[in-house]
Amino acid sequence: MKKIILLTTLFLLSLGSMVFAGEEGAVAPVASIGLTASNIWMMVATFLVFIMHLGFASLEAGLTRSKNTVNILFKNTLIPAIGLLTYAYFGFNLMYPGEFNGFLGSAGFGLPFPTVAGGFLDLGYNEGYTYWTDFLFQGMFAATAATIVSGAVAERIKLSSFLVFSVIFVGLVYPIVGSWKWGGGWLDNLGFYDFAGSTLVHSVG
Repeated sequence: MKKIILLTTLFLLSLGSMVFAGEEGAVAPVASIGLTASNIWMMVATFLVFIMHLGFASLEAGLTRSKNTVNILFKNTLIPAIGLLTYAYFGFNLMYPGEFNGFLGSAGFGLPFPTVAGGFLDLGYNEGYTYWTDFLFQGMFAATAATIVSGAVAERIKLSSFLVFSVIFVGLVYPIVGSWKWGGGWLDNLGFYDFAGSTLVHSVG
């Protein structure tokens, strides 16, 4: 088993050093082993945040009446799905608007595909991770912030009302507040330090 894990790890790390030929002789950018390892680690962290929803669902179901268990499990299943969809459509661009006034800005709707010549993924987005890795990681935290609220209102809100709230919260409220720090907004300009994102995620939630 250890040999299989070792070989799989070496294979994944070696993918970062491969160069592929594209259209018209274009060459794909080369991902360093450091970039590949950072992306793998961020995806592992994204998965760990994702399974936190299982923990939230178990906690809420255990602390409420049994007649509400299905409602709570359904709600905690839908939050990541709704969260990622709304965050993809406009939330991510609200959180990372580019140049803006420090309070509110947007880079548009949907997720663009950052490419270089030949149609390859632009690896210059960040020295530690790619555009898509960043989206999935931040989107999962956005959904988690909504799950914090779901625990506070368990048995106290209708499912439909909470789902409408989740769309507004994940798509608008959380990204705007997040842009104040992570998007280079006014909190970031004041030198605000947010360790591992815990302050913004939990305070907004």
